[in-house]
Amino acid sequence: MPETASHQLVNLSDMRVEIKKIIRGYQGEEGILIKIIQDIQSMFDHVPEKAVDILCNEMDLDPVRIYGILTFYGQFRLSPPGKHTMTVCQGTACHVMGSKKISEYVERKLSTSPGSTTSDGLFTLEKVACMGCCGIAPVVVVDHEIRGHQSIGEVDHLMKEIRERERD
Repeated sequence: MPETASHQLVNLSDMRVEIKKIIRGYQGEEGILIKIIQDIQSMFDHVPEKAVDILCNEMDLDPVRIYGILTFYGQFRLSPPGKHTMTVCQGTACHVMGSKKISEYVERKLSTSPGSTTSDGLFTLEKVACMGCCGIAPVVVVDHEIRGHQSIGEVDHLMKEIRERERD
């Protein structure tokens, strides 16, 4: 199993060894491919192209099969996430209470789109269909902290606060 989400293997041979260990850990089980990809992502915080190449080679798979999984399921990332993740709920209650305007503002302010990371690597922006927090709509989640009754002003203040903390 992977060590931690921040564990990074820069050496290709080390990466190959770790991926082989992951694969061995699931031998004999059915439906292991998604589990293996999840473990690879846990190890690197995303699924690097080199890891896909190794996985295809070790399991004799076509890269199209792996990339089909990576692009179909929203849980997988092909690039490293930012230091802070900002998720804006798009559920009905949040939408009615202004989440679309908040999303559009955040996208403009960060110069990025949902599923992408800012050029400075500080923020990853995500949109979700529903957070299940309808009673406190609109909801924005920053680094797993749920923030209800958000406004553009509050979200702007939060982004500035995070940027200032990171400069210090």
